[in-house]
Amino acid sequence: MPELSTVRLNLLRAMYLLMLVGLALTIWPLFLQPPTGVEHMKSVVRCVLLAVSLLAALGLRYPVKMLPLLLFELAWKAIWVAAFGLPLWLGHRLDADVAETMKATLMGVVLVPLVLPWGYVWRHYVKAPGDRWREAA
Repeated sequence: MPELSTVRLNLLRAMYLLMLVGLALTIWPLFLQPPTGVEHMKSVVRCVLLAVSLLAALGLRYPVKMLPLLLFELAWKAIWVAAFGLPLWLGHRLDADVAETMKATLMGVVLVPLVLPWGYVWRHYVKAPGDRWREAA
């Protein structure tokens, strides 16, 4: 019997597809117009997000092998919400752009945990022994 059901695999694929399409619509067009001057960090963020979108495409074929990408997605979004989004919201300092970022980021914080196979993650990333650090004597 397979460890993850076909339904779970397809839920993972749907998450990768959502990431791919969302980033293709928002980041790919910006990538063709790289920022200049003091906006150089925006170009770094765009390159990272472009790479995430390409890896999400790989997740369509290998949804289990690409689970670390979903864990990364959940981690950075949860960190952003906790460190930046919530303080701005609580301080009533959300402008339209930040509010849109907050909405998109919260969507990931809600959806990714719903599709992640937490039992699999626990068994294969937490409980499983780590790889060796050196050759056995």
